[in-house]
Amino acid sequence: MDYALIMSGGMGTRFWPKSRHSMPKQFLKTVGDRTMIQNTVDRIEKCLPRNNICIVTNRDYVKMIKKQLPKVRNENIFIEPDNKETATCIGFSAMKLLKRDPEAVMVVLPSDHVILNVDEFAKTVDKALEIAKKEDVLVTMGVMPTRPETAYGYIEIGKPLCDLKGIPSYRVKRFTEKPNKTIAQILVDKGTFLWNTGMFVWKASVLLEEIEKYLPEFYISLKTMEKAIGTPDEDRVVEEEYKKIDGISIDFGIMEKSLNVVVIKTKLQWDDIGNWNALEKYYIKDDENNIVNGLCSSIDTKNCMVFGDSRLIATIGVNNLLIVDTGDTVLICDRERDQDIKEIVKQLSNMRGFDKFI
Repeated sequence: MDYALIMSGGMGTRFWPKSRHSMPKQFLKTVGDRTMIQNTVDRIEKCLPRNNICIVTNRDYVKMIKKQLPKVRNENIFIEPDNKETATCIGFSAMKLLKRDPEAVMVVLPSDHVILNVDEFAKTVDKALEIAKKEDVLVTMGVMPTRPETAYGYIEIGKPLCDLKGIPSYRVKRFTEKPNKTIAQILVDKGTFLWNTGMFVWKASVLLEEIEKYLPEFYISLKTMEKAIGTPDEDRVVEEEYKKIDGISIDFGIMEKSLNVVVIKTKLQWDDIGNWNALEKYYIKDDENNIVNGLCSSIDTKNCMVFGDSRLIATIGVNNLLIVDTGDTVLICDRERDQDIKEIVKQLSNMRGFDKFI
């Protein structure tokens, strides 16, 4: 049977100070009237039965998930005892699904992306499921780049696999992690690279085979956890095994090593919304190329993004700034440096008494 797995354990540090431990960005109404995780569920409901939609998260966000997604079944909320990167949460969830259904096929989705053409998304998921079942491969979804984006990873396409439903697919030649601006432009100009969306489809059993091959110590922990699933010892065993795991992303741990990866070249109107600048296309700009969301009075202000809470923000003679006021915190940042916001969060986490700000 086909299942969706929505990953919802991250904080979204590049969206600080709006995104916090207590309210990470997937639970915010960043674009539109629904939160990002609600939009993610709405999209996948067009492809799969609601009862087959699962969320993997940590204990801190279970109440929030139940509040925002009341129709998701309790048994479909998989709780990690700790955040150990995406390979861990996906592998853990694959093992739980296999315990439930030996024929489980997974559609793995981040909870904080924007996709505007939902019909195209449904068609792409349908094709990805077909390939994953037929070829026993790891399927990922790529988007043709429209700009030299440094916040995304890239996938180079290799030998064509097939062209079903008008959507071409290819063997993956290689993955390239987030490049600098110069390299990103070279990749875009080459025409054989796609943006890596971080959305995957595979048989849970095939993924576990790849984990056994490339992350053998993690695989041993998964098999130990599998034996405890459904027993009174489940929580204790899972927590003990998680302490042994060295977290790694699914890209570094599996996708970049595996020789069994296929990428679908999609026509998705997709955005990672990985930082504040990614919101630029969704807001109306004034005559000076500013985006203002909140109370603001400006003189000689250009190319700025201003997001306020209840207080007035006044700017004079500034250019290319990101300003975010959340009531208890104000961020002022050069827009070219918004990728470094995570470093501020890291700095605050090491300062005594500043936990309430993150």
